[in-house]
Amino acid sequence: MASNSDSNVTNRDAFRQAVVNTLERRLFYVPSFKIYGGVAGLYDYGPPGCAVKANVLAFWRQHFVLEENMLEVDCPCVTPEIVLKASGHVDKFTDLMVKDGKTGACYRADHLLKDFCKEKLEKKDVSITADKAAELKHVLAVLDDLSADELGEKIKEYAIVAPDTKNPLSDPYPFNLMFQTSIGPSGLSPGFMRPETAQGIFVNFKDLYYYNGNKLPFAAAQIGMAFRNEISPRQGLLRVREFTLAEIEHFVDPEDKSHPKFPEVSNLEFLMFPREKQVSGQPAEKTCLGEAVSKGIVNNETLGYFIGRVYLFLTYLGIDKDRLRFRQHLGNEMAHYAADCWDAEIECSYGWIECVGIADRSAYDLRAHTDKSGVPLVAHEKFAEPREVEKLVIVPVKKDLGLAFKGDQRMVCEALEAMSEKEAMEMKADLESKGKVEFHVCTLAKTVTIRKSMVTIAKEIKKEHQRVFTPSVIEPSFGIGRIIYCLYEHSFYTRPSKTGDEQLNVFRFPQIVAPIKCTVFPLVQNQEYEEVAKHIAHMLTAAGISYKIDITGTSIGKRYARTDELGVPFAVTVDSTSSVTIRERDSKVQIRVNVEEVASVVKEVTEGQSTWNDMLSKYNAPQVPDDE
Repeated sequence: MASNSDSNVTNRDAFRQAVVNTLERRLFYVPSFKIYGGVAGLYDYGPPGCAVKANVLAFWRQHFVLEENMLEVDCPCVTPEIVLKASGHVDKFTDLMVKDGKTGACYRADHLLKDFCKEKLEKKDVSITADKAAELKHVLAVLDDLSADELGEKIKEYAIVAPDTKNPLSDPYPFNLMFQTSIGPSGLSPGFMRPETAQGIFVNFKDLYYYNGNKLPFAAAQIGMAFRNEISPRQGLLRVREFTLAEIEHFVDPEDKSHPKFPEVSNLEFLMFPREKQVSGQPAEKTCLGEAVSKGIVNNETLGYFIGRVYLFLTYLGIDKDRLRFRQHLGNEMAHYAADCWDAEIECSYGWIECVGIADRSAYDLRAHTDKSGVPLVAHEKFAEPREVEKLVIVPVKKDLGLAFKGDQRMVCEALEAMSEKEAMEMKADLESKGKVEFHVCTLAKTVTIRKSMVTIAKEIKKEHQRVFTPSVIEPSFGIGRIIYCLYEHSFYTRPSKTGDEQLNVFRFPQIVAPIKCTVFPLVQNQEYEEVAKHIAHMLTAAGISYKIDITGTSIGKRYARTDELGVPFAVTVDSTSSVTIRERDSKVQIRVNVEEVASVVKEVTEGQSTWNDMLSKYNAPQVPDDE
């Protein structure tokens, strides 16, 4: 007899297969280059998939770009190496990889370890003791923090082999996920296909700040393709090599991260999973966003505001609020410079999937590009009255440094001027007591002797008319393909046919997402009815409503089923020359309207000006519950 765990896994896999089969059969998406056998991690969106994606992005622009008056940009996908060197991607954008010792097939080391642990735990292997189960759970909890050596040790300890061949695996080693290219025919200008859209916004900060009237805060947004050469893509649209990102960079004064619109979202309650609950093994629980910010669970109001806006965006799209949570990054997941990071995770048949990252990245990105480019990416705050401030002043004596270091003088000067206040005051104390000090110059990769005559270090009181600072950035980053796939699963259900002998597939898309807003059916093949259908189609086009005409001789029930399988909310059936019926997808209830009213009725409901129940009342049809 199968265990509940085995049964759950089987049901989950069967549900996923039903969704994917429907999506591929109805051409929402298909593997790319299918006639040549396809390429892992690449997919083509078909007509309904393109329409769903366009609708999601249109709503994203409305919900974020228009609502927040953001500055939208569109930057190249090909990025010079120096930009990604500054951002850290060239050196650090890696995953740990292992190879099949015989075939050379490649796998992500952490995925193999994760799959092993989850399989043992989910199948409730009777050979697993309580202590071993606890150990496997601990491995899953710290997986992101394991070094290459630690991953390798676990793979050997658990005797994990290549999943396809059962051959032994190599030791894990880092693999850079960026697609490399060269810019121009000479091959002398290396570049990469961008792994994210954010860098295009950061390098344009100076111009965007000027465009915004030299005022903070402001946000810039970009929708575009990103590319990651995934080691072993899997899970359909969830892990691909080319994908659409929608990213926001909200620039703010690091000394004031309040947000004037935070009260609009502060009363929202949803599942939050702070790091303390994760570490102690407690589940996520519904939390008031305002409380989470006031208690310091969420670092600041601006971060909290965007968490709230992301929640509203996803639930308006049709994501089930009970299968959506905001998980805070553990200490070992966060970059050293980040103030706080949360992921919007959506539960689907693959488990909890990160779909949106919302991070307070501090001033790291602008500082990194300032240092590499030499262009100050800074903001200014003008004071109403001049302020007296104590400033550290470091003045290298170039003549003495030149005599001592000759060609290295410039780099020694720059290193001295770049000292932190703590380093400078320690050097001042050592020079006054000893007359000289050993000083490491990173750019020379050596230590030099600095004498008292070579530099002046002092604190002076100066009058300042403005404050110059590097802004912090709050970054919500949306994986559009992941959101869409989770939406497909959350919208999918089956219901029995009228005869009860088969299950029919339905996508319960909200109207803003539905790929087609209505279909038009002549009840029978009849010239008069077809002319009416064409007239209705013309009115729908003029009203800007997407539609599909079905004039096949198939039974009306089968045509409704085809419509429901595409997630189309309304079906117009032409059964006379003066009036028609409009059927709603989920309730299957119909209203009868005049032919000339069809476009206005569909437009009102699909654009949210009226509800379907409003139309039922207006046209004297039976009421149905809003949630039916």
